[in-house]
Formats: sequence, structure tokens, C-alpha cells
Amino acid sequence: MKKFVTAAVFLVSTALPAAGHAGSLDDPLHCTVSAHAFISKLIDENLIDPQPSRVESNYINAFNLAKGADLHAFGYRVFAVVGYEDDDPLFRKGSGKRLSRSAYGAVVWGSTEKVQATVTAAQSPAIVHHVAPFITAIFCDRD
Repeated sequence: MKKFVTAAVFLVSTALPAAGHAGSLDDPLHCTVSAHAFISKLIDENLIDPQPSRVESNYINAFNLAKGADLHAFGYRVFAVVGYEDDDPLFRKGSGKRLSRSAYGAVVWGSTEKVQATVTAAQSPAIVHHVAPFITAIFCDRD
């Protein structure tokens, strides 16, 4: 999970939210799809860049939002998405040990406590993880 936090912090410094193509990630963040389905749909809809901006040693691929994309997760603005699925050419492998066979999520602007309350109220099994002040990850581990 520490490597995931590193990726999220990196994204804070490189990704800026933009207005334009809008989308909600609420449904997939109920952890009912694979990482491939989650990421490929966002690529197909031109909501994220097709190539990861960073690959962590734990194999988690970080994707920046496409120019003009406006994604939200449970009402919070998304500024990056992450994911990895084993044996899937959509994702690149990291140099270390993988975190999960299939994992994905979104990094949002919002306090951990408020995001956790919202995710819990939505009855999502997603993991809510503090990244930095007012930066929180919503993460589905399908392992």
C-alpha cells in the first residue's frame, strides 16, 4: 500500500483537474469489475490517457486524466486513476512484487474522513486510504 501512496503523491504533482468530458466512477468503485474493464472503459471514452504516466514497483499503473476530462467518484473530483491486472497487455509490470492480481481505483480531492463516510454510506466495499491532506484514494483490490 505504501507504493500506492507514492504513486498517488506523484500524481498530485503532475495531474491537474480539467473541465470537459464528464463521468462518474461510482458504479465501478463498488468493486464489481476487473481492473481491465475499469481502465479500458475510461480509455475508450477518452477520459484518461491510454498510457500510464507512472508504473510503481508493485505494478500499479497510474493514469492521468485526458485533457478536458472531468471525473467524479462519490461526488469527489478525481485527478488520477490507478490499476493493474495480471497478464493484461493494457498494463506494464513493475520491478518488484505485485500488490494484487487485479486492483484499481481513483485518487480524489477530499479529506479521508469525509470520503470514507461517503463511500460507507454508498455501501461500497472499496478501501479508502489517506494519501496527503485533502487527497484520498478509493481503491478496489479484486484479489
